[in-house]
Amino acid sequence: MSARRVVALLALLGVFLTACERSSDDPDAAPSAPVRPAWQPVTLPPPPGPPGRLLVRDAVACADHWYVVGGVGDAAGETRPAAWTSPDGATWTSVPMRPKSYYGQRHVLYSVACRNGQVALLGAKRGGAHANPRTSSWRQLPDGSLTEVTAPFELFGGPRAVNVARLVAGTPGWLITGNRTGGAASWVSADSTRFTIVEGAPELASDGRGETWGFDAVDRDGRWLMVGGLLLTGRTDRDPLAWTSADGVTWQRVPVPATTEYDELQRVVLVDGVPVAVGLRGRAFGTWRADGDGGAWRTTAGFGTARTDGIPGVRGLTVAGSRLYAATVDGGGHALWVSADGGGSWRSVDPPVAMPGGAERAVALAGSRERLLLVVDDAAAGQVFLAPDSAS
Repeated sequence: MSARRVVALLALLGVFLTACERSSDDPDAAPSAPVRPAWQPVTLPPPPGPPGRLLVRDAVACADHWYVVGGVGDAAGETRPAAWTSPDGATWTSVPMRPKSYYGQRHVLYSVACRNGQVALLGAKRGGAHANPRTSSWRQLPDGSLTEVTAPFELFGGPRAVNVARLVAGTPGWLITGNRTGGAASWVSADSTRFTIVEGAPELASDGRGETWGFDAVDRDGRWLMVGGLLLTGRTDRDPLAWTSADGVTWQRVPVPATTEYDELQRVVLVDGVPVAVGLRGRAFGTWRADGDGGAWRTTAGFGTARTDGIPGVRGLTVAGSRLYAATVDGGGHALWVSADGGGSWRSVDPPVAMPGGAERAVALAGSRERLLLVVDDAAAGQVFLAPDSAS
């Protein structure tokens, strides 16, 4: 593990070492009753090929279709990529996969985005002498199948690699967020056929002010908005940070209010055209909004709990109907939350099944104008559920 990753992990562990389970707003306030959506299970058909356990990792609502992506795993640990699509959320079909490389044949797809009715994806499989992720992007062909986009190893890997986080889509094209040893980085493409890495970029990358980390992004009015954090030189706790760019190459920093504890923005979406980010705030979770034409950020509600036996994180954020939904994880497992006022306040959501945390476990969300889709993988089974946006 690189020194940069060790320092960051130790800093985060230090912040949460003394945490106790509590509400981030008012520990003495009585919690609101959980929201109980009318969850309906979704059946994903086994993809062609040898039988195995379905792995589900991410989902997106794309024009008039839903997509769920992941893979298939067997008892020996071998995997292959898989994806499913549905026009109505009820009837699902497997999407033909066209891998091109040795590792692509073993990928698990973990991030999917949609633009103009077309999807693109990220997939990875650990391998090689150091068992590092072997990552590639995937794109959709005219016949609807998904094909791996082969690329030089050091585009996503190599000695400067840290992680390849999220793929997002928007008016400028496609953007991948992630990090290199030199700080936050981006990968850009106009049509998802070829990505170009942007690392060491002024303002985006680490510099004398501190180390930067990028996690997620969204298209706001034709400009990219990336969110993440900054570990200031001489400090052990991150502050939240955002960036904007017209092309994904040249970036400008946007200050975000911080506390004296560990803060960072991990997911961002648009709610009625306004960017809303959710991430870590001190010992729990917090919300930030970029209101007004100038996009100045302000803090809003904190929510959730922190545990001493795990590192919290935000695993999903989506808008379904008129509401904002978040998925979080800590030592107690995954949890769901809903906000009816754009992140101004939150209520817990009862999930349809247990959602434990840990390795090979995942939770993801996707939303449409009327429905919420939940993806749950508990390392024993991959499951998908739909619910109307009728939180009450």
